[in-house]
Amino acid sequence: MKVAIVDYGAGNLTSLKAALVAVGAAPFIAREPAELNVAKRIIVPGVGHFSATAQLRQSGLEQAIRDAIERSVPLLGICLGMQWLFQGSEEAPNLPGLAAFAGGSRRFPAGVKTPHVGWNQLQQTQAPSQLLQGVPQNCYAYFTHSYRVPAASQTIGTCDYAGDFSAVVEQGAIFGVQFHPEKSSAVGLRILENFCSLPC
Repeated sequence: MKVAIVDYGAGNLTSLKAALVAVGAAPFIAREPAELNVAKRIIVPGVGHFSATAQLRQSGLEQAIRDAIERSVPLLGICLGMQWLFQGSEEAPNLPGLAAFAGGSRRFPAGVKTPHVGWNQLQQTQAPSQLLQGVPQNCYAYFTHSYRVPAASQTIGTCDYAGDFSAVVEQGAIFGVQFHPEKSSAVGLRILENFCSLPC
């Protein structure tokens, strides 16, 4: 299973690549749009400021991802990559996201310690879920972020930190997780395995 990890200069990809190898995938780092043509799965990871996602559009990777979606290639956004699936973020108000989903990310309320870093619980809110199949309710995952997406129609899992926010989103062949599955032990590996094993 060829899994493209999109590299747009927003994060260390080594641990994600290792986690995918551990679940039997054949990951490769994609920096050019044409490289996505051979991918059976696409992952957009990311940490840092939302402005980093501008590189996806400038490089042509965004259009290649849109073309892959049209071919029904499953797409997974991780952390910043999940936020990019929406229309935008308060962190960079003039920069559009992919807009696969309506809405966008907002900063945690004033007075709340940010970033939200560490292990926190996942609450599955909709079933069945392709991504969360076999993942126990109230399990823990590893987060690190200062912005979050409010619960939306695509939200299938939430986390509570100063109120519930979207921790897992899923619609059709487009998926997103706000946490880092590659740092979330067995739970994260199961989610990556589920993504790589999708029937679509």
